Amino acid sequence: MEQFKTYALMIGLTLLFIWFGGLIAGQTGMVIAFLAAAGMNFYAYYYSDKQILSHYHAIPVDRTSASGIYQIVERLTQKAGLPMPQVYIIPDPIPNAFATGRDYNHAAVAVTEGLLDLLDEEEIEGVIAHELSHIRHYDMLIGTIAATMAGAIAMLANFGMFFGGGDRDRPNPIVMIAMMIIMPLAASLIQMTVSRSREYMADEGAARLTGHPEWLQRALAKLDNYAHQGVIHDADPQTAHMFIVNPFAGVHNSLRTLFSTHPSTEERIERLEALKREL
Repeated sequence: MEQFKTYALMIGLTLLFIWFGGLIAGQTGMVIAFLAAAGMNFYAYYYSDKQILSHYHAIPVDRTSASGIYQIVERLTQKAGLPMPQVYIIPDPIPNAFATGRDYNHAAVAVTEGLLDLLDEEEIEGVIAHELSHIRHYDMLIGTIAATMAGAIAMLANFGMFFGGGDRDRPNPIVMIAMMIIMPLAASLIQMTVSRSREYMADEGAARLTGHPEWLQRALAKLDNYAHQGVIHDADPQTAHMFIVNPFAGVHNSLRTLFSTHPSTEERIERLEALKREL
């Protein structure tokens, strides 16, 4: 079912991209947009995880080089009934974590050195359980594809500024508004909605996997506090949706907050509190 949702999202955003290409340059634009969308989806599916891990200088570790975090991931993976993902450590003092990969057998969990230094073992388990929940529901791939297509549509909108969708000397104002405002906005809203809903689902999945929602509550409170004090080195807005807390939380910008890919930490903690009473 989760794979079906992933493919449905890929197809839906691809059709939106093709239609938008048609607004800009007619049938030729649709063909170009289709080829571009196919190429981006192919790359996002097979290679986005490697690019992201490389971008953040993630270092692969095993039972020998990082026994503590490796054993936590291994224990929770067995409990969740998932294949063991690759484990990476990011050499950065800002505490955060993310999961990536296209499916169960090509998954990876990455945590920063700052996270390992800040959190106790229970809190780390809460974070890892959250990332494993993302893996279980194919959230890594869904989020990456949504971000890729949203960025592509925004790029296409900028391109469309030079081609009015009709007579170049007298561009259609309605088409121009759709290209420059409505379409990028719609793509951003899709990405935001997908990411926020998946964060809530992963929080709940982590709470049920560990049986201790308070572990993740404590972890989120600490991570959010540190996120407001600094930004991860080489942090990229296109990959912000992957992290357990928004790496740009400390950047005060009203539009960034409005279109944040993460729900507020306070609301996430409140939802976990309600789940704690249920469990």
